[in-house]
Amino acid sequence: MQDQTTPENAYDEPESVDTAYALDTLAIDAILEAVEANDQPRLIELLEPLHAADIADVLEQISGSERDDLLALWGTEFDGEVLSELDENLRADLIDRLPADVMSSVLKDLESDDVVDLVEDLEEPQQARILEALELSDRVAVEQSLQYPEESAGRLMQRELVMAPDHWTVGDAIDHLRSETDLPDRFYMVVIVDPKLQPIGKVALSDLMSSPRDVMLATIMDENFHIIPATQSQEDVAYAFNQYHMVSAPVVDEVGRLVGVITIDDAMLVLDEETEEDFRLMAGVGDESLTDSVLDTTRQRFPWLGVNLITAVMASIVISQFSATIEAIVALAVLMPIVASMGGNAGTQTLTVAVRALATKDLTSSNAMRVIRREVLVGLLNGLVFAVIIGIVGLVWFGSPMLGVVLGLAMIANLLVAGMAGILIPIALTKLNIDPALASGAFVTTVTDVIGFFAFLGLAALMLT
Repeated sequence: MQDQTTPENAYDEPESVDTAYALDTLAIDAILEAVEANDQPRLIELLEPLHAADIADVLEQISGSERDDLLALWGTEFDGEVLSELDENLRADLIDRLPADVMSSVLKDLESDDVVDLVEDLEEPQQARILEALELSDRVAVEQSLQYPEESAGRLMQRELVMAPDHWTVGDAIDHLRSETDLPDRFYMVVIVDPKLQPIGKVALSDLMSSPRDVMLATIMDENFHIIPATQSQEDVAYAFNQYHMVSAPVVDEVGRLVGVITIDDAMLVLDEETEEDFRLMAGVGDESLTDSVLDTTRQRFPWLGVNLITAVMASIVISQFSATIEAIVALAVLMPIVASMGGNAGTQTLTVAVRALATKDLTSSNAMRVIRREVLVGLLNGLVFAVIIGIVGLVWFGSPMLGVVLGLAMIANLLVAGMAGILIPIALTKLNIDPALASGAFVTTVTDVIGFFAFLGLAALMLT
C-alpha cells in the first residue's frame, strides 16, 4: 500500500476555493515526461507520494494515449485504490486494458466493498475477469454481496469486520486484535454478537483501549446502536449516517445475522453521489463525465433537449393564439421574455429547495402544507414587488400606463404560479414514486412558460385592444 501523504510540491498555488486541492500542472508534466522517457523508477517516485484520488485525477485529465502509456509503464506497481476513485466510465475502460498479472496485484489491496463497487456496474465479461483474479474466499464474498439488490446496503458493506462474543474481556479482545492477520484497513468498533451471530451491542475502540483488561465487554458495550438491514437502500443508509452522526454500523441479513459493516467514508460517498445525481438530473445532463466521447455526450444530452423542444413548442402554441394582439401591439413581443424568464427562475429556486428537502427528508407530509403556504406567499410577495418595478419600466419604456399594469399583473400571476409549481410538482412526483429531480424541471418550466405567456398576452388582449 502506498504512503497516502501529499508531496510538498504537489500544489504550488495558495489555497483558495478554486485551487486548494488542484494538482499542479508542473507535477502532471513531470509525470508525462517520465512516461515519455520510459523511466519507470522516476514515474513510481512521482506517483508514490500521491493519494489515490489525485492519481485518478491525473488519469482523467490526460489523453487516452498518454493514459495507456502511463499504465503500461506503471505495470504491477499500479495501486488498486486508484480504480475506486476513477470515473465509472473510465474505470471500465482501464479494467479492459490492465494485464491479468496487474489485475491480480491490484485486487489484493482492495477490501470487499471496493471490489463490489468495481464489479457491479461492469458488463459480464469484465465482471468474470475480475472475479477470476480473486482468491476463492474473496470471490465468494463478492458474489454473495452481488446477490443483494443494486444500490442496497448489501452492496455497500464490507465483509471484513471485527466481532467478539459478550463473554470476552477487554484483554481477550485486544489479544485477538493483535494476533489477527486479516483485520480491515479501517475499523472503529468491535461488534458484540450472540451465539447466533446476531449483533447485540458495540464497543468503540476508544472504550476498548481505555478500559482495564479484566473488564467484561458486556459491561462497556453500547446497546443503543443502529443496525442496517442488508436490503435497505443506500440512500437511506447515507441518511441514517448523516442524521445520527454514525461512524460505523453493522449490517444484518434477513434473519438478523451479522454479515458486514458499513463505515462513514462509504456512507458519505453515497450521500455525495445522491446529491450529484440530483444536480445532474435537474440540469438534464445524465451520468456523463469529462472523459466521455463526443458521441456519448451528445447521446446523453439529446433526450433532455428533446423534452425542452416539446415544452418550447407548447409555449409557442400559446403565443400563436394571440398573434393578432402581438401584431397590433409590437411592444408585447419585446416584453414577453421578461415575464417568462422571471417565472422560470422563480420556479427553479423553489424547485431546488423542494427537491433537496425531499432528499434529506426535511419536507414530509407533516410540514408539507406549511411549506407550500410559505412558497405561495413568497411567490406572491416577490410578484408584487417586481410588478411595481416592471410596471414602471413598461411605463417609462413605452409611455403606456396600461401596458405597465398588464406587465405587473402578469408578473404577479406568473411568480405566484411558479412558487406553487416549484413545490407542488416535486411533492406530487414523490407521491407517485418518481424521482422529483428527474422530471420536475421540465414540468415547472412548461408551467411557468405557458402561464406566463398566457397571463401576459391574455391580459393584453383584454385591456389593451
